[in-house]
Amino acid sequence: MDRVKRQIGCSEKLQYSVATEEVCVAVLDTGIGNHPDFEDRVVAFRDFVNGREERYDDSGHGTHVAGCIGGSGRMSDGRFSGIAPTCRLCVGKVLDKKGEGSVESMYYGLLWVLENRLRYQIRVLNISVGIGEDGDRARMDELSGLLDTVSEQGVVVVCAAGNKGPGEGTLSPLGESRRVITVGCHEGGYFGNRRDLCENYSGRGREGLPYRKPDLVAPGTDVVSCNLNWSRDRRGGFRDLYIKKSGTSMATPIVSGAAALYLQKYPFCNSDQVKRQMIYSARDLGEEWSRQGWGMLDIEKLCSYY
Repeated sequence: MDRVKRQIGCSEKLQYSVATEEVCVAVLDTGIGNHPDFEDRVVAFRDFVNGREERYDDSGHGTHVAGCIGGSGRMSDGRFSGIAPTCRLCVGKVLDKKGEGSVESMYYGLLWVLENRLRYQIRVLNISVGIGEDGDRARMDELSGLLDTVSEQGVVVVCAAGNKGPGEGTLSPLGESRRVITVGCHEGGYFGNRRDLCENYSGRGREGLPYRKPDLVAPGTDVVSCNLNWSRDRRGGFRDLYIKKSGTSMATPIVSGAAALYLQKYPFCNSDQVKRQMIYSARDLGEEWSRQGWGMLDIEKLCSYY
């Protein structure tokens, strides 16, 4: 995350100096583990897969994603902190241990966020998953409608473009909604021409749409964040606290964290205003619309752009 923050202009001063109030970010994923970097900032947990009461993650995906958003980084002296390290987290488990889920679990997860947005003061919703691509189109339309409703109620909805690119029209269905912020991967040349870069398989938009998709891009290759399977050694120290992962699942929480930072500075903005400021402040990479949308997330410019 230290490298990612440099790429998108996210300084430590900016992370800690903009807050007027702490924002709560909802995460619908595989759950969240008890990593030291989350401290006591996980304010709610709900399991829509197995119905368990206690907070857990049987995959590791959700823990990594949550760390990208709001890990404090205290176990790495701030090096691997998330983008919004003081935010609160509200987590719904909608995917199983294989990272697979159903339209139903996502539907009830979205309802839960909608019904509890005021109780927990949820301002941002992160969906780092592609779900229901092969499902009933009518049910997918219901999900998209519910996403729009969440956004209309003042929650900034951030969705992954998915990892089925680079062909045209390979966005995750949830990312096709006009109101959500759809995030693709791009490293902006940081790694040169490596073949395994996330941007080479990031979901792409399709021609004929009246709006750009993805909306913008963020780094998503070899992102270091919280590891579910950390442990203590015999001397009481910690081992394997952080791990690298790649994909649009990692790029998406970087944008969600940026939305949280922006709302901490400008708490009276609505979801449409946040999206507009985010895309207008993005850095043009000179790529096709279907590859970069409006460009690379630029947090320094975003948080000084109003």
